[in-house]
Amino acid sequence: MSGVTGKVVVITGASRGIGEATALRLADHGAKVVLGARGPDQLEALAERIAASGGDVAWAATDVRRREDVAALVELACERFGALDVLVNNAGVMPVSPLDELRVDDWDAMVDVNVKGVLNGIAAALPVFRRQGSGQFVATASTAAFKTVPGQAVYSGTKFAVRAICDGLRQEAGDGFRVTVVSPGMTATDFASSVTDPATRARLEAVRDAVAMPADAVARAVVFAIEQPDDVDVNEIVVRPTAQA
Repeated sequence: MSGVTGKVVVITGASRGIGEATALRLADHGAKVVLGARGPDQLEALAERIAASGGDVAWAATDVRRREDVAALVELACERFGALDVLVNNAGVMPVSPLDELRVDDWDAMVDVNVKGVLNGIAAALPVFRRQGSGQFVATASTAAFKTVPGQAVYSGTKFAVRAICDGLRQEAGDGFRVTVVSPGMTATDFASSVTDPATRARLEAVRDAVAMPADAVARAVVFAIEQPDDVDVNEIVVRPTAQA
């Protein structure tokens, strides 16, 4: 039996891209998925698709910048399915640009979603995991969490922070708790849609269209980490297309 079957998994940023692919693959493996994202129409359509295939699913419009939204999503999982086994902190934004452009609002957005959103997830799920005596955090970082390049300083900083926060969480959590960071390389999603600098957006889209891997490649990595035996903690997975330098 799959180590995923029957587990209750909350996924943020679930309405599209990596989050959507992860929800579909986990549901296909028998997980009970609870979906959160800002777009209710997309969430509802995805939930209907999963339910039509026989999956167990719930959803709620969720802005990870709002602590109460993330807490409500975790509460929904516990009320609907009686437990929470895994929280996938996947929501993220990438409005990258050169620092000289001083796009401070974009910097704030990346910090608020990519870092504070992860912290809000931890704040919501950790007390539940403590009561249960077990649980797993999965966070989506990036290959930018290992190396930055011009134009991506703030984005890389937020993803470096995700890795640091999760490693600290792993060390503090203790026996019975698992913490996994999945760092994707270039992935075929609409991540560039949030980039407000036109030249940077065009360059990223060109690279994506040339080399990107499907979002399901990242979803498979998430499933791999979750399906391990309870006493095995896969802490980091880096997955990138073979064409990416």
